[in-house]
Amino acid sequence: MCTGKCSRCIAVTLYPLVLASIICNIMLFFPGWDVKYVKDGHITEEVKYMGGLVGGGLVVLMPALYIHLTGEQGCCGNRCGMFLSIAFAALGVAGAVYSFIVAVLGLGNGPLCNDSGRCTTPFKNSNLTYLADSKSWGECTEPESVVQFNTGLFGALIATSCLQALLCATQMINGLFGCLCGTCNNKEKRPLDHLHSHHA
Repeated sequence: MCTGKCSRCIAVTLYPLVLASIICNIMLFFPGWDVKYVKDGHITEEVKYMGGLVGGGLVVLMPALYIHLTGEQGCCGNRCGMFLSIAFAALGVAGAVYSFIVAVLGLGNGPLCNDSGRCTTPFKNSNLTYLADSKSWGECTEPESVVQFNTGLFGALIATSCLQALLCATQMINGLFGCLCGTCNNKEKRPLDHLHSHHA
Protein backbone atom coordinates (compact mmCIF):
# COMPACT_ATOMS: atom_id res chain seq x y z
CA MET A 1 0.00 0.00 0.00
CA CYS A 2 1.13 3.55 -0.78
CA THR A 3 2.45 5.30 2.36
CA GLY A 4 0.22 8.33 1.71
CA LYS A 5 -2.91 6.19 1.48
CA CYS A 6 -1.82 4.25 4.56
CA SER A 7 -1.56 7.55 6.49
CA ARG A 8 -5.10 8.48 5.47
CA CYS A 9 -6.44 5.08 6.60
CA ILE A 10 -4.67 5.36 9.96
CA ALA A 11 -5.98 8.91 10.57
CA VAL A 12 -9.57 8.02 9.60
CA THR A 13 -9.45 5.04 11.98
CA LEU A 14 -8.03 7.17 14.80
CA TYR A 15 -10.84 9.76 14.70
CA PRO A 16 -13.64 7.49 16.03
CA LEU A 17 -11.27 6.05 18.64
CA VAL A 18 -10.46 9.58 19.86
CA LEU A 19 -14.18 10.38 20.03
CA ALA A 20 -14.95 7.13 21.89
CA SER A 21 -12.12 7.83 24.36
CA ILE A 22 -13.41 11.35 25.12
CA ILE A 23 -17.03 10.16 25.50
CA CYS A 24 -16.02 7.32 27.87
CA ASN A 25 -14.05 9.71 30.07
CA ILE A 26 -16.88 12.27 30.21
CA MET A 27 -19.40 9.54 31.10
CA LEU A 28 -17.16 8.38 33.98
CA PHE A 29 -17.77 11.74 35.67
CA PHE A 30 -21.45 10.86 36.05
CA PRO A 31 -21.76 7.50 37.87
CA GLY A 32 -25.37 6.42 38.23
CA TRP A 33 -26.13 9.04 35.55
CA ASP A 34 -26.25 11.67 38.28
CA VAL A 35 -24.42 15.02 38.46
CA LYS A 36 -24.46 15.16 42.28
CA TYR A 37 -21.36 12.98 42.65
CA VAL A 38 -19.17 15.21 40.51
CA LYS A 39 -20.57 18.29 42.31
CA ASP A 40 -19.63 16.78 45.69
CA GLY A 41 -16.25 15.57 44.41
CA HIS A 42 -17.21 11.93 45.07
CA ILE A 43 -15.65 10.67 41.86
CA THR A 44 -13.22 7.77 41.42
CA GLU A 45 -9.72 9.29 41.64
CA GLU A 46 -8.50 7.89 38.31
CA VAL A 47 -11.37 9.61 36.46
CA LYS A 48 -9.90 12.98 37.54
CA TYR A 49 -6.62 12.12 35.76
CA MET A 50 -8.61 12.41 32.51
CA GLY A 51 -6.65 9.72 30.69
CA GLY A 52 -9.35 9.31 28.05
CA LEU A 53 -10.06 13.01 27.63
CA VAL A 54 -6.47 14.25 27.52
CA GLY A 55 -4.31 11.22 26.68
CA GLY A 56 -6.50 9.19 24.35
CA GLY A 57 -8.44 12.29 23.31
CA LEU A 58 -6.64 15.58 22.69
CA VAL A 59 -3.07 14.22 22.63
CA VAL A 60 -3.97 11.54 20.05
CA LEU A 61 -6.15 13.94 18.04
CA MET A 62 -3.16 16.18 17.18
CA PRO A 63 -1.18 13.34 15.53
CA ALA A 64 -4.36 12.08 13.83
CA LEU A 65 -4.90 15.46 12.16
CA TYR A 66 -1.27 15.75 11.09
CA ILE A 67 -1.10 12.13 9.87
CA HIS A 68 -4.20 12.86 7.77
CA LEU A 69 -2.40 15.82 6.19
CA THR A 70 0.57 13.63 5.23
CA GLY A 71 -1.82 11.45 3.25
CA GLU A 72 -3.02 14.43 1.21
CA GLN A 73 -1.35 16.31 -1.63
CA GLY A 74 0.20 19.50 -0.32
CA CYS A 75 2.69 20.85 2.20
CA CYS A 76 2.75 17.74 4.45
CA GLY A 77 2.36 15.02 1.82
CA ASN A 78 6.09 14.68 1.18
CA ARG A 79 9.23 13.09 2.67
CA CYS A 80 9.73 15.91 5.18
CA GLY A 81 6.08 15.69 6.23
CA MET A 82 6.42 11.94 6.66
CA PHE A 83 9.52 12.44 8.82
CA LEU A 84 7.59 14.83 11.09
CA SER A 85 4.70 12.37 11.23
CA ILE A 86 7.02 9.93 13.04
CA ALA A 87 7.40 12.44 15.90
CA PHE A 88 3.65 13.16 15.94
CA ALA A 89 2.87 9.44 15.94
CA ALA A 90 5.26 8.97 18.89
CA LEU A 91 3.29 11.68 20.72
CA GLY A 92 0.13 9.70 19.93
CA VAL A 93 1.67 6.54 21.38
CA ALA A 94 2.54 8.48 24.57
CA GLY A 95 -1.05 9.78 24.86
CA ALA A 96 -2.50 6.32 24.32
CA VAL A 97 -0.13 4.78 26.89
CA TYR A 98 -1.16 7.44 29.45
CA SER A 99 -4.83 6.65 28.80
CA PHE A 100 -4.10 2.92 29.13
CA ILE A 101 -2.21 3.27 32.44
CA VAL A 102 -4.95 5.45 34.00
CA ALA A 103 -7.67 3.02 32.85
CA VAL A 104 -5.78 0.01 34.23
CA LEU A 105 -5.34 1.81 37.57
CA GLY A 106 -9.03 2.75 37.58
CA LEU A 107 -10.00 -0.84 36.91
CA GLY A 108 -7.51 -2.20 39.45
CA ASN A 109 -8.47 0.12 42.33
CA GLY A 110 -12.20 -0.10 41.66
CA PRO A 111 -14.76 2.69 42.10
CA LEU A 112 -15.16 5.19 44.88
CA CYS A 113 -18.53 4.39 46.37
CA ASN A 114 -20.72 4.46 49.45
CA ASP A 115 -19.80 1.41 51.51
CA SER A 116 -21.70 1.08 54.81
CA GLY A 117 -22.37 4.81 54.97
CA ARG A 118 -18.87 6.05 54.11
CA CYS A 119 -17.16 6.90 50.83
CA THR A 120 -14.34 4.48 50.15
CA THR A 121 -12.70 2.28 47.51
CA PRO A 122 -13.50 -1.20 48.90
CA PHE A 123 -11.78 -3.12 46.08
CA LYS A 124 -8.47 -1.23 46.11
CA ASN A 125 -6.36 -4.14 47.37
CA SER A 126 -8.25 -6.94 45.66
CA ASN A 127 -5.84 -7.25 42.67
CA LEU A 128 -8.75 -7.31 40.21
CA THR A 129 -10.27 -10.42 41.85
CA TYR A 130 -13.41 -8.38 42.58
CA LEU A 131 -14.20 -8.41 38.84
CA ALA A 132 -14.87 -12.15 38.98
CA ASP A 133 -16.86 -11.93 42.23
CA SER A 134 -20.10 -10.17 41.30
CA LYS A 135 -21.55 -10.83 44.77
CA SER A 136 -19.00 -8.46 46.30
CA TRP A 137 -20.25 -5.61 44.10
CA GLY A 138 -23.12 -5.20 46.54
CA GLU A 139 -20.65 -3.54 48.94
CA CYS A 140 -21.06 -0.44 46.76
CA THR A 141 -24.58 0.69 47.57
CA GLU A 142 -24.24 4.09 45.90
CA PRO A 143 -23.93 5.21 43.08
CA GLU A 144 -26.22 2.55 41.63
CA SER A 145 -24.41 -0.17 39.60
CA VAL A 146 -21.17 1.84 39.84
CA VAL A 147 -18.95 -1.27 39.59
CA GLN A 148 -20.46 -2.32 36.25
CA PHE A 149 -20.44 1.31 35.13
CA ASN A 150 -16.73 1.85 35.89
CA THR A 151 -15.67 -1.58 34.66
CA GLY A 152 -17.39 -1.14 31.30
CA LEU A 153 -16.03 2.34 30.64
CA PHE A 154 -12.49 1.74 31.88
CA GLY A 155 -12.48 -1.50 29.90
CA ALA A 156 -13.52 0.44 26.79
CA LEU A 157 -10.72 2.95 27.43
CA ILE A 158 -8.18 0.12 27.69
CA ALA A 159 -9.36 -1.28 24.35
CA THR A 160 -9.36 2.10 22.54
CA SER A 161 -5.95 3.10 23.93
CA CYS A 162 -4.43 -0.22 22.79
CA LEU A 163 -5.78 0.32 19.26
CA GLN A 164 -4.58 3.94 19.27
CA ALA A 165 -1.07 2.92 20.33
CA LEU A 166 -1.01 0.20 17.65
CA LEU A 167 -2.14 2.59 14.90
CA CYS A 168 0.31 5.32 15.94
CA ALA A 169 3.16 2.77 16.09
CA THR A 170 2.16 1.60 12.60
CA GLN A 171 2.33 5.22 11.40
CA MET A 172 5.86 5.53 12.83
CA ILE A 173 6.93 2.62 10.59
CA ASN A 174 4.86 3.98 7.68
CA GLY A 175 6.39 7.44 8.20
CA LEU A 176 9.88 5.96 8.04
CA PHE A 177 9.09 4.26 4.72
CA GLY A 178 7.46 7.46 3.47
CA CYS A 179 10.52 9.46 4.47
CA LEU A 180 12.88 7.06 2.68
CA CYS A 181 10.76 6.21 -0.38
CA GLY A 182 8.34 9.12 -0.74
CA THR A 183 4.57 9.27 -0.23
CA CYS A 184 3.66 8.23 -3.82
CA ASN A 185 0.88 10.84 -3.84
CA ASN A 186 -0.56 11.76 -7.23
CA LYS A 187 1.34 15.03 -7.09
CA GLU A 188 4.64 13.19 -7.55
CA LYS A 189 3.31 11.49 -10.70
CA ARG A 190 1.97 14.59 -12.38
CA PRO A 191 5.20 15.70 -14.15
CA LEU A 192 5.40 12.29 -15.91
CA ASP A 193 1.72 12.42 -16.82
CA HIS A 194 2.27 15.88 -18.28
CA LEU A 195 5.17 14.62 -20.45
CA HIS A 196 3.11 11.70 -21.76
CA SER A 197 0.20 13.95 -22.67
CA HIS A 198 2.60 16.40 -24.34
CA HIS A 199 4.14 13.65 -26.55
CA ALA A 200 0.67 12.37 -27.42
